[in-house]
Amino acid sequence: FAGEICAFKIHGQELPFEAVVLNKTSGEGRLRAKSPIDCELQKEYTFIIQAYDCGAGPRETAWKKSHKAVVHIQVKDVNEFAPTFKEPAYKAVVTEGKIYDSILQVEAVDEDCSPQYSQICNYEIVTTDVPFAIDRNGNIRNTEKLSYDKQHQYEILVTAYDCGQKPAAQDTLVQVDVKPVCKPGWQDWAKRIEYQPGSGSLPLFPSIHLETCDGPVSSIQITTELQTNYIGKGCDRETYSEKSLQKLCGASSGIIDLLPSPSAATNWTAGLLVDSSEMIFKFDGKQGAKIPDGIVPKNLTDQFTITMWMKHGPSPGVRAEKETILCNSDKTEMNRHHYALYVHNCRLVFLLRKDFDQADTFRPAEFHWKLDQICDKEWHYYVINVEFPVVTLYMDGATYEPYLVTNDWPIHPSHIAMQLTVGACWQGGEVTKPRFAQFFHGSLASLTIRPGKMESQKVISCLQACKEGLDINSLESLGQGIKYHFNPSQSVLVMEGDDIGNINRALQKVSYINSRQFPTAGVRRLKVSSKVQCFGEDVCISIPDLDAYVMVLQAIEPRITLQGTDHFWRPATQFASARGVILFPDIKIVSTFAKPEAPRDLKTTGTAPKSTVLEEMLHNLDFCDILVLGGDLDPRHECLELNHSELHQQHLDATNSTAGYSIYGVGSMSRYEQVLHHVRYRNWHPASLETRRFRIKCSELNGRYTSNEFNLEVSVLHEVGVSDKEHVNHLIVQPPFLQSVHHPEPRSSIRHSSVVPSIATVVIIISVCMLVFVVAMGVYRVRIAHQHFTQETEAAKEAEMDWDDSALTITVNPMEKHEEPGRGEEETEEEEEEEDISSSSSDSDDSEDEEEEEEERGRGRHGQRG
Repeated sequence: FAGEICAFKIHGQELPFEAVVLNKTSGEGRLRAKSPIDCELQKEYTFIIQAYDCGAGPRETAWKKSHKAVVHIQVKDVNEFAPTFKEPAYKAVVTEGKIYDSILQVEAVDEDCSPQYSQICNYEIVTTDVPFAIDRNGNIRNTEKLSYDKQHQYEILVTAYDCGQKPAAQDTLVQVDVKPVCKPGWQDWAKRIEYQPGSGSLPLFPSIHLETCDGPVSSIQITTELQTNYIGKGCDRETYSEKSLQKLCGASSGIIDLLPSPSAATNWTAGLLVDSSEMIFKFDGKQGAKIPDGIVPKNLTDQFTITMWMKHGPSPGVRAEKETILCNSDKTEMNRHHYALYVHNCRLVFLLRKDFDQADTFRPAEFHWKLDQICDKEWHYYVINVEFPVVTLYMDGATYEPYLVTNDWPIHPSHIAMQLTVGACWQGGEVTKPRFAQFFHGSLASLTIRPGKMESQKVISCLQACKEGLDINSLESLGQGIKYHFNPSQSVLVMEGDDIGNINRALQKVSYINSRQFPTAGVRRLKVSSKVQCFGEDVCISIPDLDAYVMVLQAIEPRITLQGTDHFWRPATQFASARGVILFPDIKIVSTFAKPEAPRDLKTTGTAPKSTVLEEMLHNLDFCDILVLGGDLDPRHECLELNHSELHQQHLDATNSTAGYSIYGVGSMSRYEQVLHHVRYRNWHPASLETRRFRIKCSELNGRYTSNEFNLEVSVLHEVGVSDKEHVNHLIVQPPFLQSVHHPEPRSSIRHSSVVPSIATVVIIISVCMLVFVVAMGVYRVRIAHQHFTQETEAAKEAEMDWDDSALTITVNPMEKHEEPGRGEEETEEEEEEEDISSSSSDSDDSEDEEEEEEERGRGRHGQRG
């Protein structure tokens, strides 16, 4: 037993190994694991092992052990784990236009224990077609310069491989944000700003702020410009006629419009090129207009005013000729210019030659102004105030004195007629054939002349004022240190400050406003330019201009409706009276617009909602024309009349002619109603007149919105002859002893019955006379009359129905219908009593049965009347 090996003993705590004897004689044994070995838990084991013999006998007693041997075990790894990234996602921010060596680094780990399987040997970008690359250490870089405008953000997937080439179990997401290069400028603003008419003041940039890129800014100046030179005459202005505008601005009366809208009365502008929406006349150097004689007085005296809108560019040709705006020259024989307004080499010149009989000395004759605006192809408002020998020019409200005044001799008197022209000058003498010369190139509007009066500065400012412009909401909250300045038309606003925060808040309060109820729709361009000063820096930041636009939406279009009585009758005597006939006593002017109806619940109503509803709106009118239809008025025996006091009370004006009556001036619809209620028609000889027809049409904004055409027909009721009176009496007057028969009157004839009392009165008088004659004949006539009247009653009924079909409505009992009720009944009863008394006295020879029969009739009659 002592020569054999019976056991091996491992010294150590909780070791996962055991040693077994394979051959006791040879001492061979085996070391094996009692449980699975995990390299990730323990890579190596070191312990001591000893061998034991079998001892002294079979009972294995008195064992002897060997020396200690050291055992070192190293666990071999298996590639069982895949790489995993430390972060589920990565994010980085880069600036555009740069190439980075490393934007960020991704990192993956492997839980395997061996260097071969636990180390990450490679990284790879899974997403294709991206401008990025990754190295073995997980560093990501861009392969080309990135552009913020091209792409704001990139998202790429990245995977990792261990050295056993096992890929990661899940890819990681890498997000790269591209930041634009910091460029100084305005941020958070909208290029398009929509403006709803009637919405008041609209902030243009409510969230705008300035990015300075940490530049050392000491102060900044901001200029906001509203560019409207392509709208109308330079901006959105009221488009009323020139006379209405003058009235609206409080100008004195007497203005003469030299470029009115073409019409039958003002036909000299019919051949000119015109933009009808704004009444702008365009002159192409080939046209001129002759003002008829009598429009402008020949002698303008020493005081008068010329006003106009003009847009003019540089004169064509190397040697510019005179371009005539207004010229008063000899019509024939000679070629003298008495007064003229023209442009020459971008200079505005006013010529005024006095007559010889006024003074035989040198007098100021030509007044010259040199202004850049004359040839800048923009609209400007010019006013030439003449108070001879002083002539003053107002352009866009600013005053300009002439830089040059030349004198000349007076013009010798002559009997040659003069010709006033616009757009060219009339050359009536010194040529083989009279013709126009010195043509104007450009656009004109609202060219007027006012003899004997000068315009005030207040009126001039009103006439050229824009109805749209820039505004500042809440001036008191601008903050300290902010300076601001508007130009006269409020199209340019300049603000200055040294604090960026205050400047931002100030610009956020800048707004657009349009005070017109019906503004011109379209685009209004906006430009914001900035100038920056820095703290002693040689190089200061530059802020690019901001370009935006305001889109003025289309205003709700009104529908103007004229309503009232369109047909009535009046007696001829009323037409010939001093007051005449009031034509429109109940006319109403109503303006409505279509408004989308709020949607309703179909389940509760059961019907589909209407698309729009009409709502009433209030606005002004600028003229109402009353036209005479069927031929002009004959001034010898008819006319239209209107008291001037009524016009002045409503601040309106009017012109009268044989074609009709024109009421004009900017006023409310109620004002025009009041004036129309007092328009009268008179006719001194109405015997030959049957009907007269008239038409009214009203306008807002010089014809931009017009009403319906309201037609009125007035008929004349003529006096009836003797034979006709008897026929009428037969129809409408019943004997008093017969029962009254009332026929219902048609509703359509109610308004026509006002003419009946005058005829009925005559008929009643004749009837009473005939009645007395009949009573005097005796009782025997009563029976005959009774039988005869019974036959006529049926005929009377038929005749009454025929009469009702005519224009004149005749009632059965005019005394009951047109006299006071109480008085009419009393008179009727008295007449009946008198008739009863007369009948009884004259019928004394008749029997008592006849008297009782009469009394019964009378009682029945009174019972029915009561």
